[in-house]
Amino acid sequence: MPAVCRKARVEDVELLYQMIQGYAEQGIMLPRSRKVLKRQIEEFVVAEFGGIVVGCGSLCQLGSDLVEIRSLGIAEDFKGKGIGSMLVDSLIAEARRREIPKVMALTYEVSFFIKNGFSVVEKEIFPEKVWTDCIHCKKRHACDEIAVLRVLD
Repeated sequence: MPAVCRKARVEDVELLYQMIQGYAEQGIMLPRSRKVLKRQIEEFVVAEFGGIVVGCGSLCQLGSDLVEIRSLGIAEDFKGKGIGSMLVDSLIAEARRREIPKVMALTYEVSFFIKNGFSVVEKEIFPEKVWTDCIHCKKRHACDEIAVLRVLD
């Protein structure tokens, strides 16, 4: 049985929190509180396998022509099975539905995003991101994440 993507629901908040918190504790994802997750739940998609949530991701609008893929995570046992790409495809489809032509992400997994049609770019081309999130990040003066961009046709 294949994994499926669906819009996240309020009942998923605790699972999302646990998954994101695991990545945040490793220093590779910004933490999100349960309160923020509940408020932003409509921005999230989840991947389910056998009725169990095994991955998540969200889309954050940064400008009229730019969205960011955030909080993209996969349960350890399900990595390398195409679930991350399936989540990215779902988020790209949502960006297209909203008629937003540019999708960016800040990542440590550059090869994954390149495989999914993104290109490496300078993060300075995203002042929307810098002023929205980076000013609150403890790594803001020494950010080691790589910016990637996909322009939709």
